[in-house]
Amino acid sequence: MGRNGDFDVGRSVDRAMDLFRRRGYTGTSLQDLLDVLSIGSLGFYGSFGSKEQFSLRALERRSALQVEDLVKILEHAAEIRPAVRQVLVAMIEADRAGPSRDSGAAGEAGGDGGDGAGPSVAERAVAALCRVESAFAGALDQAKSRGDLPPGKAPVELARFLIAFVQGLRVVGRARLGRSFVEDALAVAMRALD
Repeated sequence: MGRNGDFDVGRSVDRAMDLFRRRGYTGTSLQDLLDVLSIGSLGFYGSFGSKEQFSLRALERRSALQVEDLVKILEHAAEIRPAVRQVLVAMIEADRAGPSRDSGAAGEAGGDGGDGAGPSVAERAVAALCRVESAFAGALDQAKSRGDLPPGKAPVELARFLIAFVQGLRVVGRARLGRSFVEDALAVAMRALD
């Protein structure tokens, strides 16, 4: 099934990572992965080690791509408010699209890729949030120096609040609250920039 000689690991992870988002870790069989990757089981084990390690790699790649997109929005923001709102909405929507599936894949697969050698899923998630927090703080600092943010505002504190806000919505969002709840909460969060 498939030739392993010209197998591109990065592209293969890109092709397969949506399986875990849609079906979850348990709902995705090894055969599902082999079919999507067009690779045999020996090639799969040689490239990824296990289904668990593959799921963690896919989750990490997906997170890295999302964070990269969010950081770009903030780094190139001409106006702070629309950029912050766009990033918050993107973070919220990423969770609303299937947070239980993504976190389930990580949780079901285990914490650290099985061998304990690499960073845990939680450590990777914290690192991603720290990167977004840093981008928020940088964009807010630039906005403050341009006069787009009131002088009394502390960019680092605001960045931390925005990250905590999104994390709170992630927890509350598991209750599948409606769009109006999210919009109301988002409106209040945006007033923190006034």
